[in-house]
Amino acid sequence: MTARPPAMTHIHEYRSRLKWQGSTAQGWEHYDRTHRVEVPPAAAELVLSSDAAFRGDPRLLNPEQLLVVAASSCQMLAFLAIAARSRVDVLSYEDQAEAVMPEDAEPMRITRIELRPRIVVAEGADIERVRRIADKAHDQCYIANTLNAEVAVEPTIEHAG
Repeated sequence: MTARPPAMTHIHEYRSRLKWQGSTAQGWEHYDRTHRVEVPPAAAELVLSSDAAFRGDPRLLNPEQLLVVAASSCQMLAFLAIAARSRVDVLSYEDQAEAVMPEDAEPMRITRIELRPRIVVAEGADIERVRRIADKAHDQCYIANTLNAEVAVEPTIEHAG
């Protein structure tokens, strides 16, 4: 009996380019937190800062917000993929996601992300089946699987009309 060759695994790679320029010579209180990020092959450039609590520009996105966006988007994309493969007609999906980062946590970090999707499905769809799909999507969400913060999904599911 001959041995089978090992299964080939595809490795997904992601890159970003971050740029900051300024001076920290005047200390923590005075340097500009604004920086730019490119994520090839996307053409868009993000202009980011730190959270206003850390002397950043509140008009700009910050890394903590991007983490919440990533968790929310990943959950939605996983959910829609499973629903589509299951032939469940999803008509809309909106999420009001929130994260908490207690200052007394050691090390300081985001400890919990709550996703609260409002999912509207076509009349006649089995609500419990849709709830199971949301749970399965959470299990398959790459971002949630990567994080050590708790990611809770609390969907509201309703029929259209």
